[in-house]
Amino acid sequence: MSAQRRSQRGVALLLVLWACTLLAIMLGGYALTARTEGLQARFQFAQTQAHYAAEAGLARAVYGLQDPRLKQRWQADGRPYTFHFGDATVRVSAFDEGGKVDLNTASPIVLQGLFHAAGLRNDAAQKLALAVLDWRDFDPNRRVGLEVYAANGYQPRHAPFMSIEELQQVAGMTSALYRTLAGAITIWSGRESPDPKTAAPLALAAVPGMTPERVAQVMAARKNARPGVAALFAGNGVTHSIRSEATMADGTRAVLHATVRLQGVRPGAQPYAVLHWREGDRE
Repeated sequence: MSAQRRSQRGVALLLVLWACTLLAIMLGGYALTARTEGLQARFQFAQTQAHYAAEAGLARAVYGLQDPRLKQRWQADGRPYTFHFGDATVRVSAFDEGGKVDLNTASPIVLQGLFHAAGLRNDAAQKLALAVLDWRDFDPNRRVGLEVYAANGYQPRHAPFMSIEELQQVAGMTSALYRTLAGAITIWSGRESPDPKTAAPLALAAVPGMTPERVAQVMAARKNARPGVAALFAGNGVTHSIRSEATMADGTRAVLHATVRLQGVRPGAQPYAVLHWREGDRE
């Protein structure tokens, strides 16, 4: 065989090897893409399952809070309730909004008590309470914390709070303090003072005349009460914040936060109205 012919065969073999290598790379890429898409599809399916399981937890809470069987009625004081829905484990808790401090209607002494219970000194708590009153007051002549607002480029709204998150804009409020308060404040109760029957410890401490010892006694009595007695004692209100967390067997989870107003059982009416909705645990 001539040298030229051997050279041609070598070039042809090299081209075949390059073609095979390229084909292998392309097939590997396609396989990786298919595997990635398969994993994404499985994750999305599991995430969808978890989401609807969390929604089932919300529906279960709405019924549980109104269960006509007194001993089975859920208590809206933050205690967890766990059940299984398909392949998901669902953990649900509810708080009666009447047991929280309403930013729009709470009295000055309640606001001051709340901020003091959250760790502020009496003078700082009083100043922050005045700033909250100034923010929600329709009178634009009140000027508490004006220098703070000027430095940040905005003014008090002089209108009711539209959300609890708005409290973060009030002069004197810090991120750390807000995180402490978030679970104890509301804009939905319309009460001057939290309902002691369902209030969490921080909100309970804001009730005028409440001492740390009395707070401990109330919480202990609530915890130790028998189910039927607890339901009668609590007297669930009509507006609740509900947290529903669903976890699948593979660890996929979904969390829903909803503030709902129960509307009772009426022909043709929805059992509840959603006032606020948030997905995930991010603030």
